[in-house]
Amino acid sequence: MSTAALTNLRDYLTGTLSPADMRWISVQLKDFADKQEQPEPFRRYTKEELNAMLDEAEAEIAAGKGIPSEEVWREEEFADMDKEQYTPEEAYEMTMKDIKAIYAV
Repeated sequence: MSTAALTNLRDYLTGTLSPADMRWISVQLKDFADKQEQPEPFRRYTKEELNAMLDEAEAEIAAGKGIPSEEVWREEEFADMDKEQYTPEEAYEMTMKDIKAIYAV
């Protein structure tokens, strides 16, 4: 809708509605707009999409890109795991087991 059309609509409404009605309609419009702006819910990835993401990550690692595991540990990415109890490789294997269990890979 053009600015001119919106301005004409506003002028019409302010000329015909009471202040209470204008407040009511503004709340209704705001609520409607807020509902329209809701983010899309998370979607489930297919097995093929997950495999493609893993392939891409492994290619980046092979190319020397990415973050070394020591740095990941420093950044507390796995704060819920006891760092002295698990090596990065063991933590990775545990995480992969969880992913496989979730997606029945």
